Amino acid sequence: GSPAGAPQNQLPPYPSSVRVLRHQLPPLYTMALLRLSVVAALLQGAVAFAPSSLRRSVAPRVAKTTAPRMGAMDVKFDPSKLEGENCRIGIITTRWNPEIISSLQTGCKDTLKDLGVKEENIFETEVPGAFELPLAARFLALSGTVDAIVCVGCLIKGDTQHFEYISQATSSGLMSVGIQTSTPVVYGVLNVNTEQQALDRATGPDNHGISWAQVTKQASGHSLRPRWRWRCSARRPSA
Repeated sequence: GSPAGAPQNQLPPYPSSVRVLRHQLPPLYTMALLRLSVVAALLQGAVAFAPSSLRRSVAPRVAKTTAPRMGAMDVKFDPSKLEGENCRIGIITTRWNPEIISSLQTGCKDTLKDLGVKEENIFETEVPGAFELPLAARFLALSGTVDAIVCVGCLIKGDTQHFEYISQATSSGLMSVGIQTSTPVVYGVLNVNTEQQALDRATGPDNHGISWAQVTKQASGHSLRPRWRWRCSARRPSA
């Protein structure tokens, strides 16, 4: 009923269900917290019975300070299967960071020669920056004069997001060129945080140009362009 003295048509301040819920919320919260604490205690006790091999350290994980080097890579190439006497390889480089690019280009070109690719079968050109690599690679692939292409560049992270935008656009563009033209396109672009990281990967035995050349030569044997498939074969097809 209505409180004494209140008009008959006046509604109570809260519906009865809301009044009940309002008084029951604190106990509900308390029970929920109690259940969570019980579950946490049970889990901690269960860890003690788990095999040591399945236990995970509760100490914070620390990133490794040394990263695996990739110059010679862990992949072993059989030189006898990479004979490239009849292969035509395109090398596209960028003009930014000339010292780094020149070292990568030299390592790539020298390795191609060691694999048997003739000097006259190595086509070289350059573009202003990494963003222009996909278009140049597409033009070269559509020309039908090469069996594989390696695009060499270097992107060093700065204070803005320019690094992320160009890296994403370049990698996506080069992948699209390979898919659309059926010509292998090797991603030979360094994406590093500092100039020293780039130098470490462009000089000495860890020169990434070496592995890029090996990959390019191996990929050229899987080219799907019918007119040029014979170039990387041991023998030309009989007439």
